[in-house]
Amino acid sequence: MEIIGNGFIARSLQPLTDKYPDAVILAAGVSHPENTEPQYRRETALVESTVDRCLREERTLVFFSTAGIYGGPGCQGVEDAPAHPPTRYGQHKLGLEELIRDSGVGHLALRLGYVLGKEAPEHRLIPSMIRRIHSGHVNLYRGAYRDLIDIDDMVAIVQALLEAEVRNEVINVASGSCVPIDLIIDHLEERLGHTAERHYVDRDSVHRLSSEKLRKFAPVTADLGFGKDYYKRVIDRYLVATGHLDQAPASP
Repeated sequence: MEIIGNGFIARSLQPLTDKYPDAVILAAGVSHPENTEPQYRRETALVESTVDRCLREERTLVFFSTAGIYGGPGCQGVEDAPAHPPTRYGQHKLGLEELIRDSGVGHLALRLGYVLGKEAPEHRLIPSMIRRIHSGHVNLYRGAYRDLIDIDDMVAIVQALLEAEVRNEVINVASGSCVPIDLIIDHLEERLGHTAERHYVDRDSVHRLSSEKLRKFAPVTADLGFGKDYYKRVIDRYLVATGHLDQAPASP
């Protein structure tokens, strides 16, 4: 396996580099909604050049897309239905999915939920919420939901999909349990022993992802403990890994 990129996702996939020699993992490019047009153009050029090489070398391209494709009115987070991305970031990623599909290259487009692990970038939701809880004030999108998934579980899913030789599919990589942002903050406050005043901003921010297709192609998900309290375990693992907790409290 060849991995393009050196960020959080790319580093986490390094243990798989000796496997799946026909796979090229594209784990580079924009990963933040506040990107500039030059950054979008650079990622498009990278995807185009990687597609061309994969076609020449008859290799499979694994492209990491985003749950940010979803969120439009009436969107149910189903891969094979129209997505209607509400943001420029989501529109960009959907456009790259279409570029890859139309090229004819063998591929997997994986729409990631909110992936969390020790080396998650500091601008991401959970690290930034921890800082804000300690400051005593948090700003939240009213009615926001997030589907959290642990980085180790994401890696296990990628491995399972490659092992099963799944190709030419768009698949959500998420737990299938989308959690209200208030419950996420509740759990963080409980674990950190701090509370914060909450300020709400009216903005649609619902990223519901169906996991039905994922369960079909990667039965390993049955062993990952997905369910309504899965997000708490993901958060606890992160807090222990980053030194915010000595150890995760025992499950009830």
